[in-house]
Amino acid sequence: MLASTLMLIALLCAGVFIPVPYSEMSPGPTVNTLGDHGGEPVLQISGRKTYATSGHLNMTTVRVTSADYRMNLVEAVYGWLAHDNKVVPHETLYPNGKTEEQSTQENAEEFSQSQESAKVAALESLDIPVQSWVIVSTVVKDSPAEGKLHAGDVIKAVDGTVVREPADVAELVTEHQPGEAVEFTIVPAKEQAAAEKEQRAATRTQKVTITTAEADDGGEKRAIVGISAGTDHTFPFSIDIKLADVGGPSAGLMFALGIYDKLTPGSLTGGSFVAGTGTIDDDGKVGPIGGIEMKTVGARDKGARYFLTPAANCAAAARDTPDGLTLVKVGTMDDALGALKDIRAGDTADLPKCSAG
Repeated sequence: MLASTLMLIALLCAGVFIPVPYSEMSPGPTVNTLGDHGGEPVLQISGRKTYATSGHLNMTTVRVTSADYRMNLVEAVYGWLAHDNKVVPHETLYPNGKTEEQSTQENAEEFSQSQESAKVAALESLDIPVQSWVIVSTVVKDSPAEGKLHAGDVIKAVDGTVVREPADVAELVTEHQPGEAVEFTIVPAKEQAAAEKEQRAATRTQKVTITTAEADDGGEKRAIVGISAGTDHTFPFSIDIKLADVGGPSAGLMFALGIYDKLTPGSLTGGSFVAGTGTIDDDGKVGPIGGIEMKTVGARDKGARYFLTPAANCAAAARDTPDGLTLVKVGTMDDALGALKDIRAGDTADLPKCSAG
């Protein structure tokens, strides 16, 4: 008996003090995009008529342990047994030794981009024109483009060929061999910013010649200049999203629906409590996210009855659906609008529901 007791104590001590390479995910806060957060409206629109809304269009979040948190065996076992938590390999949340600061910065950038895409998707659904152009998103340190191109520069053409999409830039650059010169026609970032402030078209362009280098990523030999291209937009009126301490791209769909609701008469939800998640691109396509099981639990605990679920997440979400929550499958902004139309009409029998198969 004494030996067994001592062995049990030793095992418990080992479980408490020996770290294991796992992290934990749990349901995070949910926020109504139609309401207030921190004492101010989440969505603030000026320069355009808005309409009263009702009900909920809640975005959902996941809470994760920090990058430097070291889980012990007892905590891991408890997490595996707990219904509302999920234990995952540490590498899943922080790949390649990513630090807390790097993860926070990446999440902030993704969150900012998701807001822009949500605005575009909402306005495009309403046939409200949005001006878009290709920009220099980032410049790699010590690359051929450093000091010649700058983040925010508008790329009008490469070697005289008009650029319409970010992918056009890489395609035109890689037509060269490493060591050859490529010519960019740009509107400098400062000129573009001044033009936007004065609500005029930017007309001053300049040509920048850069000698390409060879990509050193171990892949196929190709020419690069050391930039990534992205898209920027000018909106016909002001749309601000005020939500601190949230990161990642997964609120895009719910932001887009909230903006759409505020810009159209009547209630998009019919007063129902709808939550959801999903990335969204400029064309309104809804993409998958991580932590879907945690988000459905958080939404139901808050009071949601319907959960807009990205099509690619449906099977995982449906394997453990919280009681009283209907998972609605969506692949586009139009899918979500169609589902909300049925929900507010009370015609929910034919909603495209998620299944575990």
